[in-house]
Amino acid sequence: MTEIHDVLVLGAGMVGASAALEARRRGLSTVLVDRRGAGEETSYGNAGVVDGGNLYPVAMPRDLPSLFKHALNRQAASHYHPSALPRVAGWMFDYWRWSAPDKLEETARVMRPFFAEAVASHREFAKLAGAERYFRQDGWLELYRTQQSLDGQARRQRLAREYGLRSVTLSKGETLELEPHLKGNFAGAIWQQDADTVSSPGGVTKAYAEAFVAAGGRFAKGDAMTLAKVPEGFAVETADGRILARQVVVALGIWSADLIAKFGYSVPLTAKRGYHRHYQPKGNAFLTRQVCDEDVGYCLCPMEQGIRLTTGIEIAMPDAPKTPVQLERALRAAGDLFDLGEPVEAEPWMGRRPATPDSRPVIGAAPRHEGLWFAFGHGHWGFTLGPATAKALLAAMAGEAPRIDLKPYRIERFG
Repeated sequence: MTEIHDVLVLGAGMVGASAALEARRRGLSTVLVDRRGAGEETSYGNAGVVDGGNLYPVAMPRDLPSLFKHALNRQAASHYHPSALPRVAGWMFDYWRWSAPDKLEETARVMRPFFAEAVASHREFAKLAGAERYFRQDGWLELYRTQQSLDGQARRQRLAREYGLRSVTLSKGETLELEPHLKGNFAGAIWQQDADTVSSPGGVTKAYAEAFVAAGGRFAKGDAMTLAKVPEGFAVETADGRILARQVVVALGIWSADLIAKFGYSVPLTAKRGYHRHYQPKGNAFLTRQVCDEDVGYCLCPMEQGIRLTTGIEIAMPDAPKTPVQLERALRAAGDLFDLGEPVEAEPWMGRRPATPDSRPVIGAAPRHEGLWFAFGHGHWGFTLGPATAKALLAAMAGEAPRIDLKPYRIERFG
């Protein structure tokens, strides 16, 4: 007799691996399916910040001078493929609309319950997975090159104080006390203390997936796009054969939109592509925490492989060829602040952040298919919110009253 599992989780990034681990913790027979190993897509390449103090999403500029600068396509913070613009024009207009100050604050308030649980949820999962060695509890730094930029964070800092967040404005001298190997001209920084950072996002994701397997879960290589509705629930084809489950969680990142379209659901999901490359620091230089150059648009992240240099947003079709021009621009700018040496890898890495125009993930039940659940579209926050998302989702799947109201995240908000 064919075994019918309780839960099938599609996608072994941070969100999917966390969902599988939480399902297994609840005693559910669970299979995690991915075409690759755990943590080998977008969850591998982020800045490695569990940002429990986050407020505003990454926004599109609203003023004409900044928009013009980005339109010239010469920034480290953004890059676009002209050929992709006709396909994403509607999404970009909605993204611009949701980048208005009042909308940003609305999103901050809606998302706050998830971020409030982010650090504690990760620490809980890290302990289960024996992954504490990856974690640092020193916060991270937003660095601003001009006093005007630093002063421009006043509204956000007021909101941070309202929520009791430890978001501390530092002078240049105070910043150098924390990171003495920074150099050059900058005005100061904001020390986000309600955050953990990690030395290997991919390593953490793999550890959560391995903890899931060690707890009796099953990992299978397979093609999520073969998902089908069957009398028993749902079925997917894998290298181990056909797998059946009563419920399924779609946590496929940018590829989620293609899969749920088979079931008649449409969601405005666009890939915010991003790049990174690791570099050896010169001499005795080191960083103890992630430092993001907010005026230019990149991060310097101390990782196991070296100093990871990350880029901002590239708007392109998900599978378009790599164009890592932002990385070259970021590398030139980073040289003003920190002494980077030779690259570790021969080629830059690229990932695809799955982004909705309102910067809120899609979490919750499919309205027309019992047993079909969504957990994708986290944009820049998938690594941060993976465990918190998993706990809220599995509570909803069990029919419990969730600690976080999922109504603002349901797919129905898109019509």
